[in-house]
Amino acid sequence: MSPSPRTAIVTRLRAAGCVFAEDEAQLLISTARTPADLDAMVRRRVEGLPLEHVLGWAEFRGLRVAVDPGVFVPRRRTEFLVGEAIALARAGAVVVDLCCGSGAAGAALTAALDRLEVHAADIDPAAVACARRNLPGAGVYEGDLFEPLPAMLRGRVDVLVANVPYVPTEEVELLPAEARVHEARVALDGGADGLDVLRRVVREAPAWLAPGGHLLVETSERQAERAVEAFAAGGLVPRVAVSDEWYATVVIGTRPAAGARG
Repeated sequence: MSPSPRTAIVTRLRAAGCVFAEDEAQLLISTARTPADLDAMVRRRVEGLPLEHVLGWAEFRGLRVAVDPGVFVPRRRTEFLVGEAIALARAGAVVVDLCCGSGAAGAALTAALDRLEVHAADIDPAAVACARRNLPGAGVYEGDLFEPLPAMLRGRVDVLVANVPYVPTEEVELLPAEARVHEARVALDGGADGLDVLRRVVREAPAWLAPGGHLLVETSERQAERAVEAFAAGGLVPRVAVSDEWYATVVIGTRPAAGARG
């Protein structure tokens, strides 16, 4: 007796090195529209395409976020950053998702809070096209960091989340092929020590934040001390939030309120 289609798919995925072959097989089967579509999806996955690019979506904080080929796949650890942002935001807040990729962070914030004014930006045209689908009604702009944002946002942003690239240049080649080959390098490469983009964001952020507004940036545990120094040098009051569960480190900087004394 020949194996069931599901068993055959699991076998193919395992042979290709997919650690969670059974879960992936179920997702592929439930997403495919036809048997031919399923076969093509399995083939792309076996060839090394990230599962999210094969499916066309990623799960992020309970949402199904569209992710097109080549677009940075939202990491589960970034859910911790979004959780910290939710705790700091309020209904009606002005929120900016910088280096937005697919727009997953902005979408999760929109789902969690009422009446947000959401804006997002990314330098990658493919990411911007994807984010526009995930953030209907939001302003999504293409360009380098703050450059494309409307001037009317200056001094008004309550929560600024920036999932900047923070992999040191020499370590990009050590990343798994799913990221190194299939995601835009601009979404991964953070410069010599991984903090080049973070420093640029921190330098400009105070001019965009409202008094008492917050900047949240994901980084690594080993980079956190230098990131904190950059935040302080930029005039923000820094603190570090860490999740052992998600293996996530987020640096949070607050613009002092008007009249506050350091």
